[in-house]
Amino acid sequence: MKKLDWYILKKLLITFVFVVGMFEVIICVLDYADKNDDFIKNELSLEQIWQYYITFIPFIAGLLTPITVFIATVFVTAQLAAKTEIVAILASGVSFRRMMLPYLMGALLIGFASFYLNSYVIPDANKFRISFEYEYLKDPFYNTDKHIHLKIAERDSLEDYIYMYRYDVRRDVGNSVTIETVHGTKLIEKVTARQIEWNDESETWNLKRWQNRKIVNQKEIITEGDDLDTLLNLSPADFGNKERIWETMTMTELNKYIKLQKSRGADDVHIFQVEEYIRYMSPFTVIVLMSIGVIVAARKSRQGTGFQIALGFVIAFAFIITFVLARAIAEADSMNTVLAIWTPNIIFACVAALLYKTVPR
Repeated sequence: MKKLDWYILKKLLITFVFVVGMFEVIICVLDYADKNDDFIKNELSLEQIWQYYITFIPFIAGLLTPITVFIATVFVTAQLAAKTEIVAILASGVSFRRMMLPYLMGALLIGFASFYLNSYVIPDANKFRISFEYEYLKDPFYNTDKHIHLKIAERDSLEDYIYMYRYDVRRDVGNSVTIETVHGTKLIEKVTARQIEWNDESETWNLKRWQNRKIVNQKEIITEGDDLDTLLNLSPADFGNKERIWETMTMTELNKYIKLQKSRGADDVHIFQVEEYIRYMSPFTVIVLMSIGVIVAARKSRQGTGFQIALGFVIAFAFIITFVLARAIAEADSMNTVLAIWTPNIIFACVAALLYKTVPR
C-alpha cells in the first residue's frame, strides 16, 4: 500500500467509528427516554441498566454497519472532492479504479469484522439483552399454540413423533399427548397420556394416566399406568418464546438449530434460514454501498458537500426500504429465500455499475 492508500483508509476508518459512535449516542439516549418508566417501575439499579446497554450498543452497531459505512464513505469522499484532492489524484495518473482500492480494503475489513461480530459475539450479548427485555420491558410470554406436532427422534428405520393439544410454559405441562413410533408407513407403537410434565431434577418427562399400545409379532400388547418417567429428545425450551430467538444464536448454534428443525419437519425453518443468509450477505452489502458512496461523492458539486451527504442519506434510505421489503418477502416464504435476501445487493450493485460510468476519469 502507498501513502495515498493509507491516507484514505485512515480517514475512512476514523470517520466510520465517529459515525457509528454518533448514531449509538443518539439511539441510546432516545431508547433510555422511552424505557425510563419501565426501569423505574421495576426498580432497576444503575448497574442493571448499564449491563443492558453494554449489550444493546453492539447490537445497534451491527444493525447499522452497512448504512454507517455508506454515510462515512460519502462524507470522506465528498470532503476529498471539495478540496480538489480527487482531481489531484486523478491528474497524477492514478485511475479512479485504482483510487477505489483503499475503499475496497476498508469495506473488506469492516465487512468481515461485522460478519464475525454478528455471527459469534453479538448473539452471545443478545442472550442477556433479550432475556432482560422480556423480564422487565415486555409482557410475559404465553404459548398459545395448539395441535403441536413434532418429530423427536430417528433411529435405524424407526421414527418417533409427538403430538400435544397444548403446552403450558408456566407449568411445563402438556395436555392430550400422543407419542408414535413409525416404521415406514406402519405404526409400531403408540403411547397416549392425559398429561406430560417436565421434571427439572431428573431432566425427564413424566407421563400421567398413560397407555401404551405396541405391535409385537402381529399381536397388540396394551399396558397402562398412572405415572411413567421417560427420556425424550425434547425440552421445555422447544416450547418457549421463539420471537427473535435467532438473534441469540451464534452461527454454529443457528446451523444446528436449522438442521434439528428440518429433521422435525417444522414449518418455521425458513425464518432461521433468512437470518443465516442475511449474515452471509452483510459483508457484500458493505462493499456495494461503499462503492456507491465513492461514486456518488467523487464528483465536486456546486451545491457543496451538504448536497452530496443529503443524496447519500436518500440512497441509504432507499436501501433500507428495499432490504426491509426483501426480508418481509423472504420471511413470508413468497419467493426463493436466497434470491429474496440478495435482491437489495443485486439491485444496488446494478445501480453502482450504472453510476460508475458517470465518475470523473
